[in-house]
Amino acid sequence: DRAQEARCAENKSRSKRKRCEVWGEDPKQDDWRRAGDWPVGMRNIGNTCWFSAVIQSLFQLPQFRRLVLGYSVPQSVLETCRSRTGKRNIAFMQELQCLFALMLGTRRKFVDPSAALELLRDAFKSAEEQQQDVSEFTHKLLDWLEDAFQLAVNASTPGDKSENPMVQLFYGTFLTEGVHEGNTFSKIETFGQYPLQVNGYRNLDECLEGAMVEGEMEEEMDTQSVQYGQERWFTKLPPVLTFELSRFEFNQSLGQPEKIHTRLEFPRTIYMDRYLYSNKELIRVKREEIKRLKEKLMVLQQKLEKYLRYGSGPVRCPLPDMLQGVLEFVATKATAAASAPRGARTAVLPAQDEPHLLDSPSQQHSVLEAKSTRGTEDFLDSSSQHGQLSVSLQPSDAPAQMPGCPAPPVVSEEEVDLVRTCLQRWRSEIQQDMEDLKASIARINLSIEQMYCDPLLQQVPYRLHAVLVHEGQANAGHYWAYVYDQPRKSWLKYNDISVTESSWEELQRDSFGGLRNASAYCLMYISEKVSHLAAEEGAESEAEEEVEALPPELKHYIEEDNWRLEQEAEEWEEEQSCKMMPMEPSLTLQLRELSSESGPGGSAAHFAHAADTEEPGARSLPAEHALMVKEQTAQAIANTADAYTRSGVEAALCEAFHEEYSRLYLLAKEAPTPQHDARLQHVLVYFLQNDAPKQVVERTLLEQFADKNLSYDESRSISIMKVARAKLQEIGPDDVDMEEYRRWHEDYSLFRKVSVYLLTGLELYQNEKYQEALSYLVYAYQSNGALLLQGPRRGVSQPLIALFRRKCLLKLNEVAASLFVSGEEARVAEGVSILNELIIPCMHLIINNDISKDDLDAVEVMRNRWCSYLGREDMDAALQLKLGELLPRLLDCSAEVMVLKEPPTIRPNSPYDLCSRFAAVMESIPGAVAVT
Repeated sequence: DRAQEARCAENKSRSKRKRCEVWGEDPKQDDWRRAGDWPVGMRNIGNTCWFSAVIQSLFQLPQFRRLVLGYSVPQSVLETCRSRTGKRNIAFMQELQCLFALMLGTRRKFVDPSAALELLRDAFKSAEEQQQDVSEFTHKLLDWLEDAFQLAVNASTPGDKSENPMVQLFYGTFLTEGVHEGNTFSKIETFGQYPLQVNGYRNLDECLEGAMVEGEMEEEMDTQSVQYGQERWFTKLPPVLTFELSRFEFNQSLGQPEKIHTRLEFPRTIYMDRYLYSNKELIRVKREEIKRLKEKLMVLQQKLEKYLRYGSGPVRCPLPDMLQGVLEFVATKATAAASAPRGARTAVLPAQDEPHLLDSPSQQHSVLEAKSTRGTEDFLDSSSQHGQLSVSLQPSDAPAQMPGCPAPPVVSEEEVDLVRTCLQRWRSEIQQDMEDLKASIARINLSIEQMYCDPLLQQVPYRLHAVLVHEGQANAGHYWAYVYDQPRKSWLKYNDISVTESSWEELQRDSFGGLRNASAYCLMYISEKVSHLAAEEGAESEAEEEVEALPPELKHYIEEDNWRLEQEAEEWEEEQSCKMMPMEPSLTLQLRELSSESGPGGSAAHFAHAADTEEPGARSLPAEHALMVKEQTAQAIANTADAYTRSGVEAALCEAFHEEYSRLYLLAKEAPTPQHDARLQHVLVYFLQNDAPKQVVERTLLEQFADKNLSYDESRSISIMKVARAKLQEIGPDDVDMEEYRRWHEDYSLFRKVSVYLLTGLELYQNEKYQEALSYLVYAYQSNGALLLQGPRRGVSQPLIALFRRKCLLKLNEVAASLFVSGEEARVAEGVSILNELIIPCMHLIINNDISKDDLDAVEVMRNRWCSYLGREDMDAALQLKLGELLPRLLDCSAEVMVLKEPPTIRPNSPYDLCSRFAAVMESIPGAVAVT
């Protein structure tokens, strides 16, 4: 109890930290409060994502969770424990207990594992326990847990671990049988995490088969000499079976480790019967059968290969194709023989415009094709260049040029028919032989695949419980876990503080490997019995019941932490209320004006709904769009002078309306070019190209003539404006859907904003101002994607934005990396700032959306650049430490919410100004026009 009290006091003092360290500079309560009984995440305190992945996987095992939460050591053991490692293991176990208690009962969205991790880190800092890799960390973690539980077990002998619950849950045994230098041997070994090689294997069963059978040996069995490889057989399987996938190897030439990215598939259920000692005799028979089938398969594949690659030299083709070429040649001879005089015999040598029987199939094909596509004279020139014999079809009594190779001088029509018949039969027989070979190969492959599908070998199923994933290279990366949640019957992704619902398809994409730098490095399977127990417990028990069953000191620990959470929430709310200051009228007006260029869902949407109650100086989006084109409207009114004089103001408005509509309609029908986008000239061109409703188009055009900015001109403009305003008043809610009307104007406002941001980003890129350019291009891409979801003409060229966003990112990454490796404090700080404020947020946005191959390749290039600095001898320790803090954020793109500051709003002077600038930029930047 005294130990628990001391630990509670220590945890209380440790929890006094700045909230911004955990929640960010501008948190919301929903960002740090747990939602119901949803599993909690775990804070990454610097390269500790591996710990989160391992602990979350173990915590979701009810048996393991109960073992940890129910751990206690007799007082006599505590008093007699003198060893440093023993005390450390007990302390670690107690910290893990507190961590598990919080994971069970906290109201926080994620917990802080600092105390337990500090003990682990202290141990690995010592000389005798130097950190090697994450696998070593995991092994060490399980060793500590095993030793801690051993202290609590009343074993009759110190070395007896048969009663240790950790050993019972995670450890099994296997038997190794083999021959060494003519001597047979047999030994039993214990295993926890079973290591498997990945290289050269396609799936988990192949990995296991390769691990269980190695080398060659000869053993006398029943007076017969039988060859087997060295064999391993599981004699006891643990309830929790963990496979450690070796995805790292040392490159001797480079002198550094490398990650193996090859694809390796694994099933949701694996049957372990084929690897058990109790099935040894049956499995040996099946292995021999597989060996025999593979030998037969190799023979059949070699036969099929001869058919598929017939001939010699570099030019080879399938045999049926070659016979088809010969048949086509014979067909030409048969035609010639049929057209010859009765009783005549036909020369067999090819004419100058025919392929030779002894030519390769490709030559025959090219000659026949040339004959059909070129004139006789050209073909003769071509054939003579290929060295073909020039012998025309002629009667047998005419002198013939001798061939360059032996061949019958003449052939009759009957002989040609005979040859053709034989060739057709041979071709059919060969095709049938090939089909038979393919069918036999398919049957053998199916027999091999189904060799272990015997119901007798499906009695020991293990269900996939968790997959631990690594993304990155051998010397750096990020870790997360997929864990199957039995109560929810779904996969959950545990990625540091983030816990989200996932799917088997996402797990496959991230874990199998071969697509990107992410792949599984550890698989945790559980026996059928454990799986059923977990499902039953999940259905019957609730988190509250588990909390109630905890020891009193742990329940008190949870209550204290939840009380501190409420205190922190109150402090946060007070801080936020102090920050809220009254907004001055001038600032409000400025924000309203800027909001007119915002997109759907932003401040523009709010402002558009308030259009009917405009304050002085405020302007609705339709009014903004009318103001942009007032010069075009003034020109349309000027063209109606005759109608105004002759028929009055309404006739002038009608003529101006129809003339302007016709002009804009024709403009909308013009074929767009990369340098010219008519949508930028007028809102109605955008509406017409996107098939806006007729009522929306007509009301927008009428508002253009009702704009009060037209009143500066002569009386004719004022009169037309007044009539247009009167007509607007006559339009009722049944005539135009005002919600739809506002949405169309909001879309056009967002389109112009995207265009301005793209234009500004391209101009800044051209001037090598990559930091400013990236902000504009990122926001242009995100907003443009929302527009394009509604139609292809709603936005601008997305590939164009993506191209220059990618170029800016790569340029900035080079700049930031160069600043970082300089070692100068100010330059290092600048490089880190670029990385944190621009590169990492932008990478997160890219990866968390539908990422293209070009973008994915660029991200990998940037990550590899930073990973290559790990372990460099010319980089001091402080810089290496800072690099270690940066890499998890660079490699992990889902654990935290990234915020990229929006760039300053830029408003063009007029549509013509925007169009001319856009045309100039598109013409001046190489590659821009081509992408568009």
